[in-house]
Amino acid sequence: MRVGVIGLGAMGVGMARNLHRQGLLGAVWNRTAHRAADLAGELGAEHAPDPAALARGCDVILTCVSRDEDVLDVIAALAPGLREGKLVTDCSTISVDTAMAAARHVQAAGAAFVDAPVSGGKEGADNGQLVFMVGGEPDHFARLKPAFEAMGKAASHWGAVGAGQPTKGVTQFLAAGNTPGVTPALAFGQAAGLDMDKVIGVVSGGAAGNWFLEKRGPSMVNGVFTPGFKLALHHKDLTICKQMAASQGVALPLVEMTLKHYERLMQEGHGEEDISALYRSKRELFQKGNLRGL
Repeated sequence: MRVGVIGLGAMGVGMARNLHRQGLLGAVWNRTAHRAADLAGELGAEHAPDPAALARGCDVILTCVSRDEDVLDVIAALAPGLREGKLVTDCSTISVDTAMAAARHVQAAGAAFVDAPVSGGKEGADNGQLVFMVGGEPDHFARLKPAFEAMGKAASHWGAVGAGQPTKGVTQFLAAGNTPGVTPALAFGQAAGLDMDKVIGVVSGGAAGNWFLEKRGPSMVNGVFTPGFKLALHHKDLTICKQMAASQGVALPLVEMTLKHYERLMQEGHGEEDISALYRSKRELFQKGNLRGL
């Protein structure tokens, strides 16, 4: 199996490196060309001149880009290189409608498509600990097993194309709960003058413990907000989740609140920081003594 990777952002680079370690990486391409050239030079992989050329030379084409429109642009660009037997695997978080549209374009070129959004953040991508939530044909899911094992710790099949996206939505809804829960709690502890390393250690071991507290707590209380998972991308993902819920006639106040906090931080220039940057707003409230804004 030769896997080509399109999209070498925070996630794609780690995914490509782990594919390379297992002898599966065929070629890379990125819209910002020097990223692909640098990684290809580091790994001894092919730097494809364009997405169609990458598709021609690889059995599996893995795409990992930011937004719905980016996915459709990439699919259109690689389509001339597709034919029967090629398998396009999109790891982006997008709407179900976009996943279905991408599948139609790929299938029109004679190839197959699965949506496989991931969870685990940059750390998971770097360490080969991603979780894949996959929608597509069962035999396509089975065919991708070596690639999923190279890049992650788990992969699960959820049904036809598009089924991976609602599953990823559950993850994003939970993150929308953890982030506005953990950040004011730690801001409260810091304002009270507590030893925050000790607080995080104690609380992480109890009923209120969670991944976000354990992994991001130590950095956020020290004012470090390195991605991670970019705040602007979580805003994008939550907007998709909001639309999914609205299609079922449901409004989610917690999601609405988190989106508003994110929008303010994005306006202040913090969109490229980790989602733990929400701590900035919560810390500021305690510094001002404004408890009503939590």
